[in-house]
Amino acid sequence: MRAISVTSIGGPDVLTAVPAPDPTPGPGQVLVRVRAAGVNFIDTYLRSGLYPAQVPFVPGSEGAGDVVALGPGVEELAVGQRVAWCDVPGSYAELVAVPVARALRIPDGVGYAEAGSGLLRGLTAHYLLDGAAQPRSGETVLVQAGAGGVGLILTQMAKRAGLRVLTTVSSDAKEVLSRAAGADEVLRYGDDLAARIRALTGGRGVSVAYDGVGADTFEQSLAATAVRGKVVLFGAASGPVPPFDLQRLNPLGSLSVIRPTLAHYITDPGELAWRAKDYFTALAGGFVEVRVGQRYPLADAAQAHRDLEGRRTTGTTVLLP
Repeated sequence: MRAISVTSIGGPDVLTAVPAPDPTPGPGQVLVRVRAAGVNFIDTYLRSGLYPAQVPFVPGSEGAGDVVALGPGVEELAVGQRVAWCDVPGSYAELVAVPVARALRIPDGVGYAEAGSGLLRGLTAHYLLDGAAQPRSGETVLVQAGAGGVGLILTQMAKRAGLRVLTTVSSDAKEVLSRAAGADEVLRYGDDLAARIRALTGGRGVSVAYDGVGADTFEQSLAATAVRGKVVLFGAASGPVPPFDLQRLNPLGSLSVIRPTLAHYITDPGELAWRAKDYFTALAGGFVEVRVGQRYPLADAAQAHRDLEGRRTTGTTVLLP
């Protein structure tokens, strides 16, 4: 098979397509021929060294494809079934050995690209709304980067939960996408963002600020959050947030800040199954739409990373082996 290899930490150019041995599924695993591999910011963090990783490695943690072989003792799945997965290393490849507990059947009517690039984001949106924070119907939340992969799905799921959603975007084209996802108000980034949000909420601020951008937006997220509200920092698209003095949360309104990661919300197989069922049911039923904004051949993984880090993407991004 062919796979994308990272042999040294660095920029997108370290991503190279190479021949690699076909994996053999071990006990409790299935071998999957990858039809679409999702590209996520966590992939860039590992490639650049923001998150520690031991080289060489094959990046990627989610995808979708067809089961082509079963490991010893596997009875839950059959050859030919369509599955999607996330939190499985080495997914930028033509073949991946996936643990059965992570291999989730794709519902009829859901395509490989949507499943392969939307599961991580969909599960992220699910735990953001029911886990890292639990806003109640009727409350107002802020979604930074509302036209991004998580932002579009999170907006749709938040509206389905009865929330008022304010989003931020960087262009008119992205505003169109965010409004189509159901955003009640779409704002541009800027130093006066918090003041504009306060004006839209009668001076109160939002109950929860969801911030996957990081360094460029964190201060505005804090300033836009209501007394006893919560800032959920779940990513660092613009870079990590500098060290933070917790005492600042007191005068800001007894705020809470949490820095969650998806892995801690799907470790238990039962919790993963519950979240995935909820998400796939919404996706198959048309209540949530995954917008695949970019598709690249597997060999163009470096360009996919350049576009993602350059904030030139909307919706989700997939590599097609």
